[in-house]
Amino acid sequence: MKYEVIVVGGGHAGCEAALAAARKNHSTLLITGNIKNIADMPCNPSIGGPAKGIVVREIDALGGEMGRNADKGALQMKMLNTKKGPAVQALRAQEDKIIYPKEMLKTLNAQENLEIKESLVEDLIVENKKIRGIILEDGTKILSDAVILTTGTYLKSSILVGEHKKSEGPHGERPSRFLSDTLKKLGFRILRLKTGTPPRIEKASIDFTKTSLEAGDEIPHTFSFENKIYYDVEKQEPCHLIYTNEQTHKIINDNLEKSSMYGGYVEGIGPRYCPSIEDKVVRFKDKERHQLFLEPESKYYDDIYIQGFSTSMPYEIQEKMVHSLPGLENAKIKCYAYAIEYDAIDSRQLKQSLETKLVENLFTAGQINGTSGYEEAAGQGLIAGINASLKLEGKEPLILKRNEAYIGVLIDDLVTKGVKDPYRLLTSRAEYRLLLRHDNADLRLRSYGYQVGLVKEEIYQKFIMKKDNIKKLKDLLQSEKITPKKEINEYLKEINTAELKDGITLYNLLKRPEVNIEHIKHFIEIPYDNEVCTQLEITSCYEGYIEKAEKEAEKMLSLENKKLPSDLNYEKIPNLASEARQKLMEIRPTSLGQASRISGVNPADISILMIYLRKREKND
Repeated sequence: MKYEVIVVGGGHAGCEAALAAARKNHSTLLITGNIKNIADMPCNPSIGGPAKGIVVREIDALGGEMGRNADKGALQMKMLNTKKGPAVQALRAQEDKIIYPKEMLKTLNAQENLEIKESLVEDLIVENKKIRGIILEDGTKILSDAVILTTGTYLKSSILVGEHKKSEGPHGERPSRFLSDTLKKLGFRILRLKTGTPPRIEKASIDFTKTSLEAGDEIPHTFSFENKIYYDVEKQEPCHLIYTNEQTHKIINDNLEKSSMYGGYVEGIGPRYCPSIEDKVVRFKDKERHQLFLEPESKYYDDIYIQGFSTSMPYEIQEKMVHSLPGLENAKIKCYAYAIEYDAIDSRQLKQSLETKLVENLFTAGQINGTSGYEEAAGQGLIAGINASLKLEGKEPLILKRNEAYIGVLIDDLVTKGVKDPYRLLTSRAEYRLLLRHDNADLRLRSYGYQVGLVKEEIYQKFIMKKDNIKKLKDLLQSEKITPKKEINEYLKEINTAELKDGITLYNLLKRPEVNIEHIKHFIEIPYDNEVCTQLEITSCYEGYIEKAEKEAEKMLSLENKKLPSDLNYEKIPNLASEARQKLMEIRPTSLGQASRISGVNPADISILMIYLRKREKND
């Protein structure tokens, strides 16, 4: 039995990886411990949010599945940070935990070239540092040309509640007990990480009069550029906002030693940007309260998820904590919170293609690489699936640059800097975030998706038409001019923008912060859809800032284009700082740009490298 690609793990990374490989016409096998848990959402019942929502748009632009699936499973949609600039605006969807996995499984089952098998992988077949296949728990060997590991939180996972520790994965599933040992034997450095989940509450037991309503937006949104609306805007499920209080904090502080983390039972390092509630109370003693969101999990059952309240306290303490919250005084806990720790690899042992440096044709994606979040996992899975396929086809890998995609920022951070705690994407991690917006993900990445064969011709031609229409609209507004006539100035005064003293093009008028495309329609008929108009509105308003960011990106690209030979012996380069030498030898960056982002490599070291490369080129 042999396949071209085997994907191990059926989470968000595994689904995208398997679909990408199969859609590129490679025989693909997806192996998962439990088919019922494919595309499972064991923690937060949402997709998107700051930076993450833009990743979902990027996945869709490249031809991935998460965006389309999130649109089908949406209970509520909201665009975040609308009062701020477009660089930080992002879509967030409250998802149905029943519909989302069901729709993804339906997509997987309908995909040609893809088979699904329920089993656990215990070992890898490696010959001469090249992957040859996998070995299942019953000893069955399955050969393949490439393997993609997307094991999530199942590698030697343990569930922790108070002083109790049990070897199992989410939902009490069996963990993968032996695979991380295999990776260690192959030379991979293994990390121990931790994450957690909050209690689930029976909806009927909550007094919502003591909460603040958090409704969805009144206008429809989609992650996918197909723009199909699957939810009723008028019937979105509400979320609610509450806060912890002095009593909550007292209960936590009085029982800290009983939590798994503060009682010394946790080995793994938890997420810095999504800490447990006890960690928040300890780390931020000056804060009198912390916000929590009450979020529905599905329209098919009434569990409410307390977002921001993950904990590893014993059950009896969780009861007290929950009952101290406003509106939850009589709440019934349907599922108690827990912490989970698991093995991951040092992501600095990966290439930018997500192929491992130690074993050829072995790729990894998702939480095994030290990340947290469904979106980060799905983005990596898509890239791993694409690059495993391209490797088998003898083609160059798809490497997204930091100025092209948040997925590029994510992967570059992983392979260049590594992680100490579960990595979470933030807008602050992207130095070119004005270029990496929610609205322009297709303009940045759709062509890549088409080139690698994941975007169909019909969709690509629709995208080309959109690009053409944006240019035509810009040309139209640049050619149309208005003059300081009385009726024109009266209208400008009405919309609270400065009156004209000289003539101005409609394009330059649109650059004014008080003016939007609807105001421009007062002067001229615009025969283009809202998507085209919105794109031009944003790029015209921020044109100067965008041009500045693009120039900065060009400088960065000049370093990215200076490739570092794979056989470069850093020991022989004189005057390099010892820390820089050690880090360069360990990570072996592919370019000067990547080298410049390694912690411990300073500008002086980069200058030395540039001089050395010039001398080497002359001698060659």
